[in-house]
Amino acid sequence: MGDPRHSLGLEAEAAVAAILGRAGWRVLARRYRSPSGELDLVCLSPELTLVGIEVRARRSGRAGRAIETVSRAKLARLRAGLASYAASAHPRHRSMRVDLVTLDRQDGRWRMVRHPGIDAW
Repeated sequence: MGDPRHSLGLEAEAAVAAILGRAGWRVLARRYRSPSGELDLVCLSPELTLVGIEVRARRSGRAGRAIETVSRAKLARLRAGLASYAASAHPRHRSMRVDLVTLDRQDGRWRMVRHPGIDAW
């Protein structure tokens, strides 16, 4: 039996990719690995922004809210990973940023929120 957190992460990433796809985003890569780390999703927004997306899901609030789990070190790795993707894949884009998508369980339902531009914090 695998780690249930891994299954939750895969399920959350697939849900986010599907929702963004329906909103006109292009999913370019899933679980992109670079020397600095992994990006859950790399997407091209409808405005041609190359976006590295970190997906964080929580089944409960016991471990804190999902948005509270991205450290400065993790953010630096996400930025470096997105730069690595841009340098290697050469997608046509106008700008780049890192977004966080959080999924939290509230009243028995999932609540998804996209936090654009967390690398500007």
